Amino acid sequence: MPLFTRAFIAGAALLSAGLAAPAFGACRDVLHLGETYLACSFDPSTSDIRLYNKDQTGMPFRSFRALSLELRRREQYLVFAMNGGMYHEDLAPVGLHVEEGAELAPLNRNPGWGNFHMLPNGVFYVGDGMAGVMAAEAYRLAGIEPRFATQSGPMLVIDGALHPRFLPESDSLKTRNGVGVTNSGKVVFAVSKRPVRFHDFATLFRDALDCPNALFLDGTISSLYAPEINRHDRLFPLGPIIAVVAAFPR
Repeated sequence: MPLFTRAFIAGAALLSAGLAAPAFGACRDVLHLGETYLACSFDPSTSDIRLYNKDQTGMPFRSFRALSLELRRREQYLVFAMNGGMYHEDLAPVGLHVEEGAELAPLNRNPGWGNFHMLPNGVFYVGDGMAGVMAAEAYRLAGIEPRFATQSGPMLVIDGALHPRFLPESDSLKTRNGVGVTNSGKVVFAVSKRPVRFHDFATLFRDALDCPNALFLDGTISSLYAPEINRHDRLFPLGPIIAVVAAFPR
């Protein structure tokens, strides 16, 4: 049976049994400044949001399909997934990567070039029933001990302000994806349907999605797994993966 079908059957079974189920229907189109974006929202108090990079053999998953198959062996399934931050050629994360409380890659405070080092960069983290986005230096000083975390950059929105280097008339247009946390604590993942500038993508999170803090995840390789809308991107090998996971009902 296809993974998509199994996921929907599992969700339906949970509902019929009166048990909590992941939020299907979490993805929607959002029109902002003349462009359409796909935004998917989850409540971290009821959805199991995780980070993955390598399988049990120490090899990168590389794809949503490989992660789906691994989870199925654990009697779990993917509700949703998105590429989860920048990575090296070997698919190892460029910055902080935490899984199940274990820091597998440290916070990256090194100077460099490219989007990751367009300071401030930041961290998306998940704890027990909550999630946050925070500029990397503020995260370090806060002494947060997350269950899952990934570092990427640049920050899109910092405490309600746009990143200072974003230009409203920039001619740098690319497909972009990112993550933010709303004022009510919901996690929102968004991806542009066409190439857009950083400024417009950041205002999407601040003005249309109610996120006072949001983090850029990546550009051209922006990838999404959302079975509720029959989307399963396969074009690029993936490093860190942010996933919403659920268990099959027994």
